Amino acid sequence: MPEAYPTPLAGQRLTASLLRSMQPMTVRKTADESRSATTTLATDTHLVVSVEASAVYTMTGWIKYFADPTPDIKIFFSTPTGCLGEWAWIMPGASTAAAGTGGYSVRTETNDVASFRTGYGTSDSIHFTPVSGLFRVGATAGSIAMQWAQNTSSATATTLYTDSWLSYQRIA
Repeated sequence: MPEAYPTPLAGQRLTASLLRSMQPMTVRKTADESRSATTTLATDTHLVVSVEASAVYTMTGWIKYFADPTPDIKIFFSTPTGCLGEWAWIMPGASTAAAGTGGYSVRTETNDVASFRTGYGTSDSIHFTPVSGLFRVGATAGSIAMQWAQNTSSATATTLYTDSWLSYQRIA
């Protein structure tokens, strides 16, 4: 049986609050953000959403970034205590060829919500990666926040670009 939230009942009054709860919550970067010389994961200034306790959310998104091959990029989703689930991306793989030289290898691993994943960069290309996942929030409400940093410290900045976005849909 398909999951949907909420499930309106016959005769139930439709309120603005009920209709809003049926809509996806989408967060979008409204400015470029660069980080250099740090491997410490930090919350992105735009890609954060509040979630309810005991709820299930699907997530889809599109992340546009530049990472030089030395620092690369690592991404993590900070979640409320007790949250379970998985997320995945289609990310350039190790030994990615420079643009125009024959193509890219691709990584498609799934990842537990409690773990970060490293994505690779190239010195001459801006990348995008589709990202998706499912988050089962436990008894504690809070925020799901995308965190990111360089995987290896480098003076060459790693950048997440304007219009990267994540969309969360509550399904249970």
